[in-house]
Amino acid sequence: MNPCYIGKFPRQHFGKKTTLITVLLKFILKVNLQSNGSSDSYQQRLSRLEGHKESLILQVSVLTDQVEAQGVKISDLETSLVEHQRKLNSTEEMLQQELLHRTSLENQKLSLMGEVSYLKLKLADMEGKQGNGTERQHKAEGLLKELRILKDKVEHLENQKLQYEKKLKATKVKKKKKENNLSGSFSFGHSWLQAADPDGGQFRRGGLRATAGPRLTRTPEAYDPSSDMNIPFSQWTKEQICGWLEDYGLGQYVSLSRQWVENGQMLLSATPQDFEKEMGMKNPLHRKKLQLALRAFTTKTVEKSAELDHIWVTRWLDDIGLPQYKDQFHEARVDGRMIQYLTVNDLLTLKVTSQLHHLSIKCAIHVLHANKFNPHCLRRRPGEEKQPTPSEVVQWSNHRVMEWLRAVDLAEYAPNLRGSGVHGGLIILEPRFSSETLALLLNIPPQKTLLRRHLATAFSSLVGPQATQEKREYGNATGHIPLTTTAKVKPKKLGFTQFSHLRKRKPDDSADYICPIDTGALTVNGISRLPSAALRGLSPSLVRQAEKQEQPGIKAETNGHKQ
Repeated sequence: MNPCYIGKFPRQHFGKKTTLITVLLKFILKVNLQSNGSSDSYQQRLSRLEGHKESLILQVSVLTDQVEAQGVKISDLETSLVEHQRKLNSTEEMLQQELLHRTSLENQKLSLMGEVSYLKLKLADMEGKQGNGTERQHKAEGLLKELRILKDKVEHLENQKLQYEKKLKATKVKKKKKENNLSGSFSFGHSWLQAADPDGGQFRRGGLRATAGPRLTRTPEAYDPSSDMNIPFSQWTKEQICGWLEDYGLGQYVSLSRQWVENGQMLLSATPQDFEKEMGMKNPLHRKKLQLALRAFTTKTVEKSAELDHIWVTRWLDDIGLPQYKDQFHEARVDGRMIQYLTVNDLLTLKVTSQLHHLSIKCAIHVLHANKFNPHCLRRRPGEEKQPTPSEVVQWSNHRVMEWLRAVDLAEYAPNLRGSGVHGGLIILEPRFSSETLALLLNIPPQKTLLRRHLATAFSSLVGPQATQEKREYGNATGHIPLTTTAKVKPKKLGFTQFSHLRKRKPDDSADYICPIDTGALTVNGISRLPSAALRGLSPSLVRQAEKQEQPGIKAETNGHKQ
């Protein structure tokens, strides 16, 4: 038997192996005695076998010691393995806590960044007002100096008047002829005095200026918004127009407007090219803002959206989850009236190129239309509802969706929705927005199938069974293009045939509006949605029958586009 192979047996069997070796040696001896007829004696053979036996016993002893040493090492390694396993578990727990802590810090950091951005906007707005106030103060000081000069002149005229009155009293005792002469002189002087004092009385403050040239700035008396609304815009004066431009957020164009505009009618008849040339209005969205306001004056229409200023719009971008565009919207002075007339090219001018963000703004405007541009229509905090309906979910802000993710045990992925443009209106109104789209935005790895399945179940419960079925049917339709997070929107290009009619017709952007208005139906991603359904909650399930009736036309259009 090979000694190396002996070392692989457990040590408790070594005693039995020694006996077995002895038996084998005796058996070999017996066989040799029977088969071999040589001249070797029995004692010589026995002594050789005994020598082999002792050698084998010695080898077994050495191997036994080695096995015992290896057993001790194995025991030490097992103890060390248990200790390392305990340390590894402890390290994993610490790493998990660190990840949770880091996620919380990231969430706080994003919130603080949003607050800082909003404060920067307010600071810039206040600095602009402060700069305008400083300019007004300088101009007011110049006007005050002129008023002081005018006061000195009036006092000088009053002294001359007193001297004439004394001379008149002194000449009353003279002859009638001299009185007539003096009366004529006094009449001349009195008529001259009635020209700085038109009412014939003493000097009153607040009268007309005696200095020549236009005013350098408007005074509080010169511009009264309430009094301006009582007269047509075409009859507004230069000072009223400049004051209105400043209050409307276009104060940077006041100086050039004062040099060009004479009255309101001149501004109403001006073209966008005139705004750019005469007023220096290079920003196309500033021109659009001014045109929309002038159109409202002309048509005398009162729009609820006009009550929402550009500061509210920056907060609205936070609510729909697109705070990264606040600087561009603030610089363009986009207000509530401009929101409902935004086009695709307008958003591209504002550097909004993501297709998903276009859809987010589109659905958010749809929600504003349905709520008649109520500035407080979006819900930012969880309410008391246990199972919200789709008509309630459609009014959820981006922060409210993040709160829902925390409620369904996905808190670690909630911060990924910051800046994604996901809000309740997008979830309910966009038929291509599914749980797979939400999983991509949350950065949930595809290999985490259980987590994605949990998200899909929670998403279906949120939007309701009918909306879930409709999203599934829309996704399975012929020619369906899935919604991705990386798709970009390209500007609309004019065809060759459209150039020939470009001069013959006026530009009409109504077909390019992000969210069309004043039409028979509101179109969301190619599907016609009736306005009445929007007023009933904007849920796709409310217009399911209408969409099914229009489905053949939609399929034909989709197939034609595919071909």
